[in-house]
Amino acid sequence: MTRHLMQTLEQIIDRITAAFPDAHLEVIANGSPANQPSLLLDHIHARQIATFLRDDPQLRFDYASNATGVDWPEKSVKVKIKVRKIIEGVEKEAEELVERNISGFLEAVYHLYSMANGQGPLVIRLRTANRTDAVTLPSLTPVWRSCELQEREIFDLFGIVFQGHPDLRRILMWDNFADHPMRKDYVPVDGEEAKP
Repeated sequence: MTRHLMQTLEQIIDRITAAFPDAHLEVIANGSPANQPSLLLDHIHARQIATFLRDDPQLRFDYASNATGVDWPEKSVKVKIKVRKIIEGVEKEAEELVERNISGFLEAVYHLYSMANGQGPLVIRLRTANRTDAVTLPSLTPVWRSCELQEREIFDLFGIVFQGHPDLRRILMWDNFADHPMRKDYVPVDGEEAKP
């Protein structure tokens, strides 16, 4: 068996964009000591790119070891902007601190390895449009069967609906449980109605 040289994230992105020139990819930095950036995929090309990552002979990411959910609630951030102001009768450029709202969303995060090429992890992300009514993502279970139970867990605990999943139903909470307990705004219900 011939081993291929490990690919950098930039080389992987180059291979993806050569195969899918219309795809939107974004590198998400990671400020932790591990400094392991991830790759955000668009919904339209996500399953095709996943299949490419698995099947491309230079990449062969044949194993999805982990899939998890992340809740990013809406938040306000303060940013500096440059503005033109009249100061003491003279128009000058000044900096102002303004508050901006960043919409909330949910993410599914996948850790991929190439067992064939001895490479990984490659971390890919899929992001919902919001946290309320646009929470559908394409399932990657048809590409990596190991995602099946993990996507069910993400669905159950975070509320992401995986389109094309072969058996999307609750896995930890009971069927009539009305919420998603890993959401950051989840508040447990006291009393009998919280029981199955």
